[in-house]
Amino acid sequence: MSSKHASAPTSVWPGTQLHEAYLNLHEKAARRGAEPGRNILIKGVETGGGDVRTAKRKELRRSIRILRRMTTPAPAPAGAAGSAPQASGTLEAIAACESGGDPTAIGGGGIYRGKYQFTYETWQSVGGTGDPAAAPEAEQDRRAAMLLARNGSGQWPVCGG
Repeated sequence: MSSKHASAPTSVWPGTQLHEAYLNLHEKAARRGAEPGRNILIKGVETGGGDVRTAKRKELRRSIRILRRMTTPAPAPAGAAGSAPQASGTLEAIAACESGGDPTAIGGGGIYRGKYQFTYETWQSVGGTGDPAAAPEAEQDRRAAMLLARNGSGQWPVCGG
């Protein structure tokens, strides 16, 4: 056995790397002021009827993808080369954090509306009319991209910056 293999870390049980990645990202998101939600690895997954069960690998992997987006640095300034794909990932992370990606979400006692939790004033500032939570998801995405390009991710202080 070579020394290269002898020094390789071994897992105590399968999934250790998955669990460590989840815990590290969950903690990092919380430190950055995001709201990563329930820690499903430690607290389990709530099921109907108030029961709690152990998180499945598939659920942990999905949560890791979301947590990675939540902890990804802000996009390059508008107009920079390659900023469109990065802005798309940023908006996806913001939406996941703000509303769980639900375009009909209403929060803050009705003040924040839609996938990106727009106020009526902010919605109107990017050309939106009516209720943001009633607008088609594609329109919400388009107007959020306009807002991100104009003001940066600081417009979403908890989930964007």
